[in-house]
Amino acid sequence: MCSSDVQSRVMKVMANVLKIDEAEISPDANFIFDLGADSAQSLELIAGFEEEFDIEMDEDKALEIQTVADAVVFITEYVK
Repeated sequence: MCSSDVQSRVMKVMANVLKIDEAEISPDANFIFDLGADSAQSLELIAGFEEEFDIEMDEDKALEIQTVADAVVFITEYVK
């Protein structure tokens, strides 16, 4: 799966969890500072990514991810 496909799906999950329009999400957007995610939503994002991509992520490492681009790189490693 190419990174642009991963990015598109990551943004879809984020828009759904954070209740925002995908157009408001940029690759360099920070989950907390730019998109307003709180700690509960961060966990929801991880669960959403796991479901969307049918993967199981290392939760501690996943919680270190700060931006959309970081999430795309991280998830791409799981779906190779």
